[in-house]
Formats: sequence, structure tokens, C-alpha cells
Amino acid sequence: MSKNKEQDDMSKELLRWLEEEDPFGLNEEIKTIIFKCKDCRKEDDVPDFVVHEFGLENKKNQEVKVECPYCGGTMIRAKNNPSD
Repeated sequence: MSKNKEQDDMSKELLRWLEEEDPFGLNEEIKTIIFKCKDCRKEDDVPDFVVHEFGLENKKNQEVKVECPYCGGTMIRAKNNPSD
């Protein structure tokens, strides 16, 4: 078997494995948490794994804060209450 044919077969096998197995979790749904800016009041979806990572540095029961992508202000977790 030629070297090029062997490489092509290996590439095809690798691509087939990546499509079937999804080893990197690319097809998994990303859960998000809605954050609301204290300054501009806009909302943004933040992946839950990001919120978890930011929370590791906080003290117990301390609210996670992220930077607003719209105005640079501080975003906090949005409340489910429409009057927040």
C-alpha cells in the first residue's frame, strides 16, 4: 500500500471516529445562565461552566459578577422576577 493511500485511510478513519464519538463534546448542548447588567440593564447568556469557574474564587454565597460585553459594566445573575 502506498504511503499516501495509507495516510488517506487513517485520515478517513479518524474523521469517522470524530463524527461518531464526539470526543470533545462539540455536539453537547451548552447550558447558560442569564446575567443582567447593573448599568445598561441589558441581558446576556453566560455559559454555566464560566459562571462556575468565576464562582470558585468567591466566598460562600457571594454573587458571581461578570463584565458586561455591551458597556463594560458589572453583570449579575438575572432574577426570575420581572421587576428586577
